[in-house]
Parts: sequence; C-alpha cells; structure tokens
Amino acid sequence: MSEISHLASIKARFGIIGNSPALLRAISIAEQVAPTDMTVLITGESGSGKESFSKIIHSLSKRKHGQFIAVNCGAIPEGTIDSELFGHEKGSFTGAIEARKGYFEVTDGGTIFLDEIAEMPLGTQARLLRVLENGEFLRVGSSKVQRTNTRVVAATNLNLQQAIENGKFREDLFYRLSTVPIYVPPLRERGDDIELLFRKFTTDFSESHRVKPISLTNEAKILLQKQRFPGNIRQLKNLAEQISVLEMGDRIVDEHKLQDYLAFNEPKISSHVMKGDFFQSKDGMNEREILYKILFDLKKDVTELKKILLKVIETGNTNVYDVLHDNMSLFEDIRPVQEETSTLGLSLPSYNDSENQLKIDSKPEKEELEEAQFEEISMNANDVTLSLEKQEKEIIIRALKKNKNKRKYAAQDLGISERTLYRKIKQYDLEDLA
Repeated sequence: MSEISHLASIKARFGIIGNSPALLRAISIAEQVAPTDMTVLITGESGSGKESFSKIIHSLSKRKHGQFIAVNCGAIPEGTIDSELFGHEKGSFTGAIEARKGYFEVTDGGTIFLDEIAEMPLGTQARLLRVLENGEFLRVGSSKVQRTNTRVVAATNLNLQQAIENGKFREDLFYRLSTVPIYVPPLRERGDDIELLFRKFTTDFSESHRVKPISLTNEAKILLQKQRFPGNIRQLKNLAEQISVLEMGDRIVDEHKLQDYLAFNEPKISSHVMKGDFFQSKDGMNEREILYKILFDLKKDVTELKKILLKVIETGNTNVYDVLHDNMSLFEDIRPVQEETSTLGLSLPSYNDSENQLKIDSKPEKEELEEAQFEEISMNANDVTLSLEKQEKEIIIRALKKNKNKRKYAAQDLGISERTLYRKIKQYDLEDLA
C-alpha cells in the first residue's frame, strides 16, 4: 500500500478531510509515534482539530483497548483540578464525603489527553511532572504514593515558550511533554481543504434535513479560500450550516451572497475591545448593546406617546399640540426611527433619509400650531439629530484610526457591512481618513 493510500485510510477512519501537505505530515507523525509510549505535544490554533490527533495516537497504539479520557485543563477550576486528575481521600476537603479516583488512576494502561495544557496551574504542573518522570502521584489528602501507567498526550493553542518566559509554565515540564511535537495547521494554511470541508458540511446538512445541497460559484470558492477563519474548522462548519439553513431558491451562492454571510460571521468584538477599549462603555456595554438600548428606550417612548394620543381621542381634547408640547421630554435623547402616523393624521418625529433631519408634519383640522410652539419642537428635534450624528461620526473616525484606515476591519468592529461604512464615510465627508 502506498503512503498516500495508507494516509487516506487513516483519514477515512477518523473522519479527517483534507490533502494539504502540512495536514498529511501531522497525520504521518501521529501514526509513527502511536506504537510507542512517548509523550506527545500537539500544537495548533483553537478549532483546528487537535483532539482528532490524540485519538489517532491512542487508537493506533498498544493501549487502544485501555481507557481514553480527554480533559480540558482550562475548564476545571484551580481549586479542584488536582482532585480531578489525581483523586482525593475522604474528608480531604469540604465536600469530600468519600474517596474518589482521579483520571490518572482511571486511565491506568490507557491514554489521557490534556487539552489546553497551558492553562494548568503551576502546582498541578509539578504533580504532572512527577507522573511523567516516574509514574507516581499522591491523591489529595493522602501520603500514600500511587502508581499509574498512563500515556500523556497534551495540546495547547498558546506559545509555551512565551508562557515559560512569563513564569506561567514550567520549563522542565515543557521539555518532558514535547518529546514528539505535532503541529496541526490552521485552516487558512490548508488551501483547497477549505472548499472540501465546506462541501462536506453542506452535504451532511442536506442529507440529514433532506434539502438540496448548496453550490458555490467559482468566484465564491476563490473568496472562501481567501478567508482567514480565526475560528478554523468550527467557524467554517457554522458558516456552512448557516448558509444551508438560510439560502433559498436555486441554493447557488455567488461571491456577493457569500460576502454577506462572511461579514455576518466575523467576530464583531476583538479581545482588546472586550477588555475595555473605546468600543466598550464603563458599565461593560459595547457599542451595539448601547444602540439596542437606545432603540428599546425609543420604543418605550413611542408607546407612551400613543397612550397620550389615545387619551386625547377618548377625552375629545382637540388641542393635540398643547398635549404634545407638555410632553416634549418624549422627544429627547432618542434615536430617530421610521415615521409612524397616529390615528389623527399627525406624523410623529421621524428620521427622514433624504433630508437627514427630524420633522414634525401636521395638518390640524380645527386650529393651527402656534409659531412659537412649532419653532420650539423643531429646535429640540434638530438638537437630538445633530447630537446623534456627531456621536456616530466620532465612532466611525475612531474605528478607522484604530484599524489604520482599513475599512473591512473598521466595519467589523462597528458591526456593520463595508457597504454601509462606505456610505457613512461619504455622508460625513471622511474620504481623507479612509
């Protein structure tokens, strides 16, 4: 059997899709190291499929009939991870009502996969080092030495060398873990594999839901392969399933449709924004949440306005404009929305796209609005609009500067499409910045 066909059989067995050289090399290393008891360190970005390689190593080893357990070190609290991995004795801590075996006892003769190993606390790292060196460990609350014959396969999406320099990872543990390193390439480095995976996900969806499969035009395929996919295979699968659900008609997706889906799936808030950059308010709200709050407040005010108008109708009070003037607070600090018309034929404050201003149009049947009242309403309405426009313009300027005038990334931070951002740039005369 040739090397290519041999690797193809492994891929088919473990459900791995792709033919990129970096991927095939990772599979080949996993197969070669599997029959040994050597410790393996798998590196690669989150969502790139590292756990699949741990299963290859276990399934092709002499331990394949033993227990295999995958442990996410980053998901276990620091106070309980020692107990989870090494077990504990009865009464060793509050809530320890009985003795419990840890994962290293359970997997004796098998394999334990320690995912996100960089998140393991330093104290636990020292315990793990002892296991790797001589197979010994202590249960929490016990002085009796336990032994285990467990193979360790670890994985991380972080730079362990940098973690060592920052004092967050033991250097001796790093060298003990990385006896055989395996690098799993990110999706953006796998070329044609992106289209193969996309087709696999959409085909699986169409078969399970009995719908016509999605097809991409040649231009759309080129666009798909140009994407960075920071979420890797997880992100691509989400995209494929989303398109499979939402796409109607002939279910043929061209580059324009695909661009809309890609824009929708891009992360809207980067990590530094979530940590308190200018796209997050002091109370923890990001820009989109603030806009939602404004819209919800607006809806509440419109409801109150309708109640007032209904009261006018029921009581027979024809002096509608006096009532509105007494409730001018309803028109303050709200975002303009599309025009709504009351049952009396009165146009409520509305955003006019063509004139870019708030208007109050009226056709009173019994009396005209006094000039002073009309000027006061108009002045308040215009102040609201100008204030909102100024804030929007400032946000756009900051987004462009933050992303070094790259519209694509500025639009992603703002949570809008590039087309909308382009229109806003022209509206506010910001071409020099962009």
